[in-house]
Amino acid sequence: MITIGQLARYAGVTIKAVRVYHERGLLPEPPRDSSGYRRYSAEDAIDLVKIKTLARSGVPLARIKELLTANSDEFAAAIAEIDRMLAERAEEIRRTREQIAELGSGDRLFVSADVAEYLARLRELGVSDRAVRIERDIWILLQSVAPEQASDWVADKLDAIDDPRFRAIYLDYDAAFDWSPDDPRLVDLADRTRRWIIGRRTGAGRTTPALDPKLVRLVNESVGVTSPAWERLTKIAQKATTE
Repeated sequence: MITIGQLARYAGVTIKAVRVYHERGLLPEPPRDSSGYRRYSAEDAIDLVKIKTLARSGVPLARIKELLTANSDEFAAAIAEIDRMLAERAEEIRRTREQIAELGSGDRLFVSADVAEYLARLRELGVSDRAVRIERDIWILLQSVAPEQASDWVADKLDAIDDPRFRAIYLDYDAAFDWSPDDPRLVDLADRTRRWIIGRRTGAGRTTPALDPKLVRLVNESVGVTSPAWERLTKIAQKATTE
């Protein structure tokens, strides 16, 4: 008869592991003897080695008791099922590793390839990090709640960014974040933006994808980044649409 410490050493596990196996019902816990110690037998050591071997092979603890009492056919079937589950888990881990590797490429972990390309184009133009972060967060939300609309919208954005007028407007809008709300350039920027949007809607039979108004409101509320100048631009644009 051996103590729990000796049992653990013989099987090559920790005492804590033995106690976990007791809690899971995998290894019976013997009663204490007259000296207050729990004494284990050679059979317990053999069972513990089996449990350890199965656990280290990837068999879930919840399945080990079943395997210890299974006949050869049942054991083979259970192992085949566990192997399939492990293969699925391995594939999930592989995909996760690919995502982790993409952390180095920044936005591609959080948004689609098309959106990542659009954000990269903005950076190439010299758009501020603040504006790119705002754009990225908007696209993350859009792709989550309205993936089909987001796909149409980013295709339109990628097309728009090839237009020098759009690029100029975007850069000015980005810079306007730090302007005074009384800056006279805001009126001109709002007017240029309005004329560009109207021209794009009517030119070459193009139809700019529309977003659900509720979704637009959700996006605006989620971004939470603005400035007095941007708020003035919004008011100017709203006034122009009602005149």
